Amino acid sequence: MRKRSTSAKTPREGFLNTTEVRKRLSDTLNRVRYAGERVILRRHRSDLAAIVSMEDLQLLRALEDRIDLDAAKQALKEARRYSLAEVKKALGL
Repeated sequence: MRKRSTSAKTPREGFLNTTEVRKRLSDTLNRVRYAGERVILRRHRSDLAAIVSMEDLQLLRALEDRIDLDAAKQALKEARRYSLAEVKKALGL
């Protein structure tokens, strides 16, 4: 796997309309994989989707996991705890 540089360099971003991508899919995928470029797909002058490297996708997933973990920890801090007796009473047991 290609390692991300430790410098503050941001990967290049390119824009392609969907017609161009259909014509040059192989070239586009190679630019993403080997040059680390992020390609934003456009249709009718609107950004539609992006093609990113697997490394970028893994970083995005890790970020999402971290955000979810932080939210879960916060929810646990704020949660009200119930005793077994309270649960039984509420359920009519």
